[in-house]
Amino acid sequence: MKTVLNILWLVLCGFWLAVGYVVAGIVMCILIITIPFGIASFRLAAFTLWPFGRVLVPKPDAGAGSFIGNVIWFLLAGLWMAIAHIVTGVLLCLTIIGIPLGLADFKLAAATIAPLGKDIVATDDPRAIVRL
Repeated sequence: MKTVLNILWLVLCGFWLAVGYVVAGIVMCILIITIPFGIASFRLAAFTLWPFGRVLVPKPDAGAGSFIGNVIWFLLAGLWMAIAHIVTGVLLCLTIIGIPLGLADFKLAAATIAPLGKDIVATDDPRAIVRL
């Protein structure tokens, strides 16, 4: 089922959202000082292409640098990419078939806001278990 959802996702909106991340990543890598944000953008582009079956989890060793980086990321690209995910998520949720895709878009919008200090892992990875 994950494969079917990923293929539908890729055709309907995943490719274009990933292109947005790649463009943001290229711009950030050109600016030299923002290369870490460019790398994060490329990681999110890969996550956006094939989101079902993967999840974003916090790194246990992430510190204050990740927090500061996330604030800068939010101002440079995170807000704009989160808006793109929310808009496409709402549009996908207008159809019954698109509801699971729209929910994945909302999950990606949350991931886009603060991606630094996090890893992308498969859902069957032990780190993907939510600790309450």
